[in-house]
Amino acid sequence: MESVAVERTLDECLDALGHVQRRKLLRALLVHNPQDDESVQVDADESDDEELKRIVGMKHVHLPKLEDYGYIDWNRDSNEISKGAKFKEIRPLLEMLAAHEDELPDEWL
Repeated sequence: MESVAVERTLDECLDALGHVQRRKLLRALLVHNPQDDESVQVDADESDDEELKRIVGMKHVHLPKLEDYGYIDWNRDSNEISKGAKFKEIRPLLEMLAAHEDELPDEWL
């Protein structure tokens, strides 16, 4: 595995992965083909109460946190998300989670 210069501490990386919604989003970006110009899109047109809470949490907590860490770039107008400039810092942890996915509880990922 290639060594990456890291500006974040392990605690900060684990904080970024500390909520299932952030892990799901970062994992989606991990498997996203970097050759594609498409971004992951957050659907804000859902009406279910639980889904609405999830979307509000994403827009007001999770996306800003991941953007502050530099792991994502978030276009608020189009709700498109792409890998940020610091995504390489968290990639090894995401790859480790993906490699051991079968050994982890379902709710972790």
